Amino acid sequence: MTTHAGSALVSWSGGKDSCLALWRAQQSGMHIGRLITALDESGQRARSHGVPPALLQAQADALGVPLAFYSASWQQYEEKFIAALQDAHGDGIRHAVFGDIDLQAHRDWEEKVCAQAGLDACLPLWLEPRRRLVDEFLALGFKAVVVCVNGNYLSQDFCGREFDAAFLVDLPPGVDACGENGEFHTFVYDGPAFAKPVAFQRTRVSPYQAPAELGATMFYFQELATI
Repeated sequence: MTTHAGSALVSWSGGKDSCLALWRAQQSGMHIGRLITALDESGQRARSHGVPPALLQAQADALGVPLAFYSASWQQYEEKFIAALQDAHGDGIRHAVFGDIDLQAHRDWEEKVCAQAGLDACLPLWLEPRRRLVDEFLALGFKAVVVCVNGNYLSQDFCGREFDAAFLVDLPPGVDACGENGEFHTFVYDGPAFAKPVAFQRTRVSPYQAPAELGATMFYFQELATI
């Protein structure tokens, strides 16, 4: 995929934080020439949020930004990510936008891999109050559905809900409204950055237990399908 005019890419999960980071980057005058998303080894779903590629592509189409996929195991993730950044650099992109807020280890890693690819890491949400970012996201008119919850923090019935004021009110004490500690993930389907809403349907909620080496945590995924 060749991007001639793009000056920046977004590390794209399809969720609210990467979407708000994209929006802020665009509002600052940055041209977003590419989204990059990691898929699992099967290529059937996003590595982190479990969303199928067809919906991520529909999302990118509605945003008007080209999307590049790559498949990777967790063990291969860094190597494959750097290769995707280097490919973007070869097409003239010089900045990489991330949606991280305040986890220093994440920023350190992002700056490290970007340096290896000759890109500048940009974090538009960095060190802003988490709840303020959530309120901004909703006030702007973005709409999202909760597609993954961590069973250590939330019960299965939170999965598949709209990410809205009612969802935030129902969060148990100690669960971050931004999900920045890994409590939940989202899929954004409409908002000011979108030319049209992404059409989708909820199918079933599927449990998934992580392998022992990754903590054996139980997760619940809301499976989505295109319409």
